Amino acid sequence: MFSSAISRVVSQSFSKSRKVAGFHSTSLALDKLNVEGLAEKVNLEGQNVLMRVDLNVPLSKEDDVTVTDDTRLRAIVPTTKFLLEKGANVILCSHFGRPKGEIIEKGKNGRLTPVVPHLEKLLGVQVTKVDDCMGTEVEDAAKGLTKSDVLLLENTRFYKGETKNDPELSAGLGKLADYFVMDAFGTAHRAHSSTAGVASHMKLSAAGYLLDKELKYLKGAVDSPTRPLAAIVGGAKVSTKVPVLESLIEKCDTILLGGAMIFTFYKAMGYNIGKSMIEEDMVGLAADLMKKAEAKGVKFVLPSDVVLADEFKEDANTKIAKASEIDGDWMGLDIGPESLKEFEEEISKCNTVVFNGPMGVFEMPAFANGTVTVAKLLAKATEERGATTIVGGGDSVAAVNQAGLGDKVSHISTGGGASLELLEGKELPGVTALSDM
Repeated sequence: MFSSAISRVVSQSFSKSRKVAGFHSTSLALDKLNVEGLAEKVNLEGQNVLMRVDLNVPLSKEDDVTVTDDTRLRAIVPTTKFLLEKGANVILCSHFGRPKGEIIEKGKNGRLTPVVPHLEKLLGVQVTKVDDCMGTEVEDAAKGLTKSDVLLLENTRFYKGETKNDPELSAGLGKLADYFVMDAFGTAHRAHSSTAGVASHMKLSAAGYLLDKELKYLKGAVDSPTRPLAAIVGGAKVSTKVPVLESLIEKCDTILLGGAMIFTFYKAMGYNIGKSMIEEDMVGLAADLMKKAEAKGVKFVLPSDVVLADEFKEDANTKIAKASEIDGDWMGLDIGPESLKEFEEEISKCNTVVFNGPMGVFEMPAFANGTVTVAKLLAKATEERGATTIVGGGDSVAAVNQAGLGDKVSHISTGGGASLELLEGKELPGVTALSDM
């Protein structure tokens, strides 16, 4: 759906009284043991370390085997190599898709076998895979590890109890190692057996490099940012972003809205929205959010113009209209050029910017300009001014990578739901379960 950004300033008052604080890692990140701290506390040589990772890579639709994007595999390399260099045996543990307790041989919900060749190439060592994640055979394989070996367990979601934090599965995983490293930020917001429950069966549990970095950037960005702090929030529905918007209103100096959700706000402002997407039951809440922002002195910016289409398809007829002049059967599918100029001005004033959600139907090239331009503005802010720019959320991450700007921003989050929950100020079960410093 459409995630856009154009600018109508609902509140002109800028929060000048807010104290400017340097960006740094937060107490949540500092209070939890990380992998380097684990290595300082324990001689890991010859020790088994269970490492929860995210191996959910896309597979080719042609053969259901070929990995088409190894980004998530590359993300686990730093922590894995660090542990191997310390002489630890690394037991990798991950879910793969949503098999819902069934054993599926291949495909996006199947066995983890397709990732083995890629892992071996990335890690430079042999990766032995077992066809289960607990039980006698798996325990024997774990006991047979010597030094700097890598063992890959089978898809944890072949067990229904995984997503229910089943004590039996947690205990079964706990028999394989004495130490646990959590490096799957994308599932840290889930209290599952392999993300949270297993930690109670370990001598010590620590955050891997990936998780540690996510906590420092995402929590640091909203709790201790270098101000001014702006959040660019896109998305199709107001209902899915209410908690994060409420939290950001408490913390941000400026909020820039995009996505199909803007039409619910327009409706609250009395605008005609044509056939654009709307959540009728959220209109009142949208009005309340604007009032809260105004009361807090937060600059709340809605797009001033939009790209309209007469159909929801790539080759539809299009035109640009002011937000207050949408008519007939037209629907908004991206933000307009004037909005992008206004967004550029606001971003240029800010030293920390968080981007969550695309600005338009970026999957269709005709309506991708808003999202791609915002990504370019973030990259520019980092390159030219040293601004801290953070991209969180699956769609916005995909858009930034698609634009070839992944290495131009300060940080790209690997978790969609987990990123949102951190921004909302929620505690993540996969982090809470880790050992304190």
